[in-house]
Amino acid sequence: MADPQHAANPVLITDAALSYEEELAARKHRYKIMMGMRIPLMILAAVFYTTPWLAVTLLVLSIPLPWMAVLIANDRLPKKREDANRYQGDRRQIEQREHRVIDG
Repeated sequence: MADPQHAANPVLITDAALSYEEELAARKHRYKIMMGMRIPLMILAAVFYTTPWLAVTLLVLSIPLPWMAVLIANDRLPKKREDANRYQGDRRQIEQREHRVIDG
């Protein structure tokens, strides 16, 4: 009979990464978010044209965003750190049995 506790907590047998399609979708999502930040920064710079230091700061922040978005989107996703349930054999059984001693 199967143990219900083990059924709810399966053993991890692989460290498989995300599929290519899932990873590509995540990278596209990051790219869209970063590029989406550029337009509001430029619009805010135009709104605050009467405060030159603020307008210039917002423009300077928006300049490297396309470069950073491409670099970050082309980078691989970090590996997830999981608390994996890996199989641990019962090693005590080996230690408990009697061992033959060979005297020379």
